[in-house]
Amino acid sequence: MKTTFKVVGMHCASCAVNIESEFNKTDGVKSANVNYTLAQAAVEFDEPATMETLHGIVKDLGYSVQMAGEEKSEHDHHGKKASQRAWIALGLAAPTFVMGMMGVYPWVQGIIATIVVLGPGMEFHKATWAQLKRRKANMDTLITMGTGAALIFSWWQLPLGGDVYFETAAIITAFILLGRFFEARAKGRASKAISSLLELGAKMAHKMVDGQAQDVPVEDLVVGDTVLVKPGEKVPLDGVIVSGQSSLDESMLTGESAAVSKTDGDKVFGATVNQQGALTIQVSATGGDTVLAQIVRLVEEAQQQKAPVQKLVDKISGIFVPIVIAISAITFVVWYMITGDINASFIPAVAVLVIACPCALGLATPTAILVGTGRGAKEGILIKSGEALERNRHLDVVLFDKTGTLTQGRPQVTDMTMDDNGLALVAALESSSEHPLAQAVVRSARDKKLPLGDAQKVQSVTGKGIEGIVDGKTVRVGSPSWIAEDVSIESITEKIKELQAQAKTVVVATADGKLLGALAIADAVHEHAKQAVASLTKMGLTVVMVTGDNQATATAIASELGIEHVEAEVLPGEKLDVVKRWQDQGMRVAFVGDGINDAPALTQADLGIAMGTGTDVAIEAGQIVLVGGGPEKVVAGIRLATATYRSIKQNLFWAFFYNVIAVPLAAVGLLNPMIASAAMAFSSISVVLNSLRIRRARL
Repeated sequence: MKTTFKVVGMHCASCAVNIESEFNKTDGVKSANVNYTLAQAAVEFDEPATMETLHGIVKDLGYSVQMAGEEKSEHDHHGKKASQRAWIALGLAAPTFVMGMMGVYPWVQGIIATIVVLGPGMEFHKATWAQLKRRKANMDTLITMGTGAALIFSWWQLPLGGDVYFETAAIITAFILLGRFFEARAKGRASKAISSLLELGAKMAHKMVDGQAQDVPVEDLVVGDTVLVKPGEKVPLDGVIVSGQSSLDESMLTGESAAVSKTDGDKVFGATVNQQGALTIQVSATGGDTVLAQIVRLVEEAQQQKAPVQKLVDKISGIFVPIVIAISAITFVVWYMITGDINASFIPAVAVLVIACPCALGLATPTAILVGTGRGAKEGILIKSGEALERNRHLDVVLFDKTGTLTQGRPQVTDMTMDDNGLALVAALESSSEHPLAQAVVRSARDKKLPLGDAQKVQSVTGKGIEGIVDGKTVRVGSPSWIAEDVSIESITEKIKELQAQAKTVVVATADGKLLGALAIADAVHEHAKQAVASLTKMGLTVVMVTGDNQATATAIASELGIEHVEAEVLPGEKLDVVKRWQDQGMRVAFVGDGINDAPALTQADLGIAMGTGTDVAIEAGQIVLVGGGPEKVVAGIRLATATYRSIKQNLFWAFFYNVIAVPLAAVGLLNPMIASAAMAFSSISVVLNSLRIRRARL
């Protein structure tokens, strides 16, 4: 059994590590993953473990569990409380600081500082106590020790007339509360992608009952229901058009701004926007089976999973707090041995406790993944795991399965030597055939909105072509050699040879014995393919086309795209071997395929990039799934993964650098505890802000 729930009250990475370790010690728990940035736990368990057991562990450690449906209200409630605590603490700490600097009213300072530490700051001490009961320590422990030591020491010194540090305790508490408030706000911005995706869906639908439209909630619809979607409305759920023609804005799924034309029999997806004509749609998927739900699920899973580098960071965070406490104790002892002065020893020891912060370390990886996957979801680029980001490093080769990636994936008319009237006659005749080449001609005529007449007495001549009567004319369409038996095609012979040299299929048409012209049909190159290849090459990657076409056809297409390396005449089952062959040369390989028949190659590759459309979104093979679009999305996907991983490295560098530099400075007395608390809060916020830069990265 698997469960996912929110954990309220985590303040640092070591909080998540402690909860996770307790889960993993529990009988029946198979795996546990606690994500600090998402404030979320994902646990897989069997008996004797139960939901009550897991929730009890969380509560025993001083945190609370947030159930499904409570997210928004609880988030708002905690956000308001965090804001109130921060500003109350700051409002009280400010006069304490002023009085401390002036050296006046020490008793007033003590009373106000105590209110701050034990009032707004009580959350730290409650969490510390809950952790201590289980012999654990986290960031709250450091704060409690730092502020508590300053407060107790000052009250002890007050009657003796010694130095007091009430303002230190108050300001540290205020700064840390303020830092957590700003951090929470920044994390909210980082996690906005999922909530915005969930809000995209329609809430109501026009269900057709006995020919009449009835407004019903979308959740009441079932597979097989028929709904009416008016212009300007959202499609409620995935389905198939029963009647009507329109253009749909699918940008929320694919990131593509251009509207997509739809007609009878075409698939449509929930939350896309109908721009023009009314559509009658039969529902084909509901709930978690819709494309939108699959995308949300993929993004949530990616955000919950930890990148390999994060596991190392978690280990460091888990032992960080005890090490800091030890350093603080050593600092106090060493200073006392040198100076013999408790005051001089006390300040650097407290500064060490306050400056050390595993929060920035804990935020470094998950916030970058959070923002990166969120940005990707908006662009139709689904990064399925943190591992995909690491696999993206140091790629050498990108292998493209030709069909459906570099090409459109279906034949279409690319060249024509006849006028629109001729095309209308040919399309009318071909409309009676199911052959892919015939359908390409029909699509070409429909795209031009040409009226098609009725074809009669249609006959297919095997291996040669088709003939019939259209608008009273005898129309023949077929191979050049067959047509040349009855009509001279000398006027277009050179053009035919030119088109055939480009690996295109050429058909010639006549009407009542007169030459109409020729049509060239091919699986047309995607409009963005050439630019995508150029961009990848500029990035230092070798681009290879993998195809089942013969060498001549493959070379012609590759030449058009600017691809130098071609793997031709490759059977579907041999794509895996092609990937291995490149890897055996020491290359790190990305493979781009459609995610179904290319699954073995996608899995074998160092980075599998699956081109997903419609119900293919949830495919398991690729580490990155591209929804809609063409090969330009491959470039964008690699750039996004690169930008996200770069942000992770930057975050980790600054988080480690901060602690490596700050702790020694505090230990030798060069950092005042108040400055240390402000710097500690800023370190966490800076990591989140750096991650947010991914939202503006150029893809």
